[in-house]
Amino acid sequence: MTSETRSAGTAAAPAAGPVAGLAMAAIVASILLTITIGLLGPSAMVPALTGAAWHPPFSLSARPDPHLVIAMAAAALALGAAGLLAGLTALPPPGVLGRRLVVLGCLAAGVLAFLPPSGSGDHLNYAAYGRMLTLGLSPYTHGATDLPGDPIADAVEEPWREEPSVYGPVATAAQALAGWVGGDSLRLTIFVLALVNVAAFVATGLLIDRFTRHDPARRTRAALLWTANPLLLHQLVAGMHVDTLAIACVVAALLAGGLSTASGSTRRSLAGGALLGLGVAAKVNVGLVALGPAWALRRRPGRLALVAGAALAVVVAGYVLVGAEAVGPVTRTSKSISHASPWKLVQGWLQSIVGTGSAYRGEIQIGSLLLLAFIAWSLFRLTADRAPQGQGKLVGESAVVVALVLVVAYLFASPYVLPWYDGLAFGLLGLVAASTLDRFLVVHLLVLSLAYLPARVAGQPDDLAWLRTVVRGQVTPWVLLALTSALLWWAWRAARPLRTTRA
Repeated sequence: MTSETRSAGTAAAPAAGPVAGLAMAAIVASILLTITIGLLGPSAMVPALTGAAWHPPFSLSARPDPHLVIAMAAAALALGAAGLLAGLTALPPPGVLGRRLVVLGCLAAGVLAFLPPSGSGDHLNYAAYGRMLTLGLSPYTHGATDLPGDPIADAVEEPWREEPSVYGPVATAAQALAGWVGGDSLRLTIFVLALVNVAAFVATGLLIDRFTRHDPARRTRAALLWTANPLLLHQLVAGMHVDTLAIACVVAALLAGGLSTASGSTRRSLAGGALLGLGVAAKVNVGLVALGPAWALRRRPGRLALVAGAALAVVVAGYVLVGAEAVGPVTRTSKSISHASPWKLVQGWLQSIVGTGSAYRGEIQIGSLLLLAFIAWSLFRLTADRAPQGQGKLVGESAVVVALVLVVAYLFASPYVLPWYDGLAFGLLGLVAASTLDRFLVVHLLVLSLAYLPARVAGQPDDLAWLRTVVRGQVTPWVLLALTSALLWWAWRAARPLRTTRA
């Protein structure tokens, strides 16, 4: 190391302190804003909950102006993303900070469990599906409209009142438990769902923290990416989406189940396969993670068969219990195109050129699969055994790296993507070494979060319709297209051999 290099390093060190401090302040402010939105009670961001006032979750009845709470949510997202990007760039000093970030995230999640969910009305659907099961109806063949006058089903908002469940049997089992405990109280039903959700989020954070505890810098980064990530707290915890449960299962499969490496006992293999099966049976798209262990175990067919058999047994058993009618709705979203997706632009172009008589969903599905393969191939060129020394490599256990690459490719290529889907990538990201991919995913989650602000129709003022029609429907697809192009450009540039000059 030259004297100039040492001087530059010592000069940069003090600058990292203020940046790290500002990053932490932004993250804390973001979390507090998200908590405040729930605390204020029913609003454009928070659906009202019926039931006894002494039943949790608790909140004020401030009835805040919709413009105010949506602005607060936008500020929370912007501050959270700025804090994450700054924190990942000028990583706070390691040591005990990683543990403190984990504690901060767990405490924030615990507080949010006692506040009404915000950002969407999906949790109302969850409650209705659980209610159906307690009344002897299948949530896979019925919607909320099939229970007129029911105190739980009546809370489901448009346009989802006629929609059956698209979730797997494990998610449905959690919803049934909440329905059984909550009874006629929507508040209590939601609270049970919130407890399950927070337990899954915290368990995932603790597993990731345990995996990274021997490296203080990695531990701090992992805590920023998951447990103390204000964007995830906003989407997965305050939003209370079922994705959290599925993510917890597959992360546990990789870590506690020992599927992140090619070695392990028969008992751990069975446990890992079973956990993987539980994740897929909660939400089918997390099945992409299974391809990571499959690749790592490709030269150990006996253990691969053991893991695959355990996973398949759990998935099949789950669907046998809920009935064959559950298969169709679970796969229905694979044919959909979300309004914020760049593929919505492609659909519009095709309709303007060829005609509006077809949605061109089949063609778009084929195109998205080709794009997924291209993105995955581009990112695989950055894995440790292929990327040039000194570039932005993806380093980690092969099972985790393969799973992460496929999940990221899916998120950037899929025609149907929502902000909380990004949680799966963040659950894996902290298990590999730092790279520019961290920042791409933070920006991707921020853009989608702003596009779906909020992800509900009810209670939205007419003068904010531009958030849905302009930001979500017109601006976001172009931004995501540009972001996908930037991701591919970075991946190809980082994978180029380093040029050396002659002495």
